[in-house]
Amino acid sequence: MNRKVLIVGALIVTPLLIFLALSFGKDPRAIDSPLVGKPAPDFALQGLDGEMVRLADLRGRPVVINFWATWCQPCIAEHPVLRAGAKQYEGSVEFLGVIYQDEPENIQAFIDRRGAWGPSLVDEAGTVAIAYGVYGAPETFFIDRNGVIERKVTGALHPNELASLLNGMLSSG
Repeated sequence: MNRKVLIVGALIVTPLLIFLALSFGKDPRAIDSPLVGKPAPDFALQGLDGEMVRLADLRGRPVVINFWATWCQPCIAEHPVLRAGAKQYEGSVEFLGVIYQDEPENIQAFIDRRGAWGPSLVDEAGTVAIAYGVYGAPETFFIDRNGVIERKVTGALHPNELASLLNGMLSSG
């Protein structure tokens, strides 16, 4: 009797242990975006400077859209990476920041202290974040010249990752 219980228990527990072991090292929040390979949802948002930015007006150049907030520690860590990238690719890649669950006043104060890397757009109702399936900050979308989402990165960007993605987008014509 005890032997049967032990065998049945092992048959139940072993697959569970294998499943858990295969999941180690994977971010449980990282979900592949169904938007990759599809046209980026269009939007028109007003920047902190009062200028209206329309994604459709940027066709013909790669676009980086970063959803960020001042309360987000990874956003703060990646801020210098985005500033350096925007400077390096100035004129060939557009960088847009979309304010995610934060106040424009907080963003402006942050930019005044640390500098800007592109327009910070006010998504007051959160409709753009919803259209892109954003569930946390930072999330960054890389959009090719034709307006198609080529890649989504969840979490802070590393400088080498940013350069590699942008160089690939620029060389693919």
